[in-house]
This record gives sequence, structure tokens and C-alpha cells, in this order.
Amino acid sequence: QVQLVESGGGSVQAGGSLRLSCAASRYWYSNYCMAWFRQAPGKEREGVAIIDSGGSTSYADSVKGRFTISKDNAKKNLYLQMNSLKPEDTAMYYCAAGYGGSWCQIRRYWGQGTQVTVSS
Repeated sequence: QVQLVESGGGSVQAGGSLRLSCAASRYWYSNYCMAWFRQAPGKEREGVAIIDSGGSTSYADSVKGRFTISKDNAKKNLYLQMNSLKPEDTAMYYCAAGYGGSWCQIRRYWGQGTQVTVSS
């Protein structure tokens, strides 16, 4: 029921910053759980950050203190501010929307992904 489109990826040097956006092109539900995932070549997709319908957030240990997830219901956008980027952050980043406390896995929809590359 939703169509998600990520943007804002690119190539940066270690220590740099990027801000990813996820726009809902067709639908937006303010009560959705939303999350960012990432997947590097040859690796499994992993959860990065979650924001629930009430605005509460949680993060993977690997990004705590560096990444911030937020959303703007009025603008129908989800964001991921990434600071102090490390080479190991290099991956395709995906936004997701759904329900449930386990990474929004109930009726979860995915965006197409945006590439983030961090050089040392």
C-alpha cells in the first residue's frame, strides 16, 4: 500500500556526513513503524535505526551516537542523518515501513535503496 523512494546517498570520506531521505510517493501512514536498513555486498541486510509511530527511536549498536533517524509526517518523509561516517558504513541503504516491534516486519514495504560509499 506504500511506495518508498530513498535519496541522498553518495561517496564521502571517513568522518564525513550524509543525510538520507525516504519519500512516500503514494501513501503515508502516520502510525507506521519506519526503519532504515543497510546491506553490503555479500552480506545480509541489517537493521540500522527505527522510529515508531510515537516517535521513539532505537539504533543498532554500530551506529549509536553517530546516526539519527527522524520523520516529518507533514512532509511525508523519513530521514537518516549520518555523521562521523566510517568505511564499514558502506552499503546500500533501504528505508522500510510497516508495523510491529521487530523491525517493523508486519506488512513491511521496502524502498529501492540508495548507495552510501565511505572511503578511508
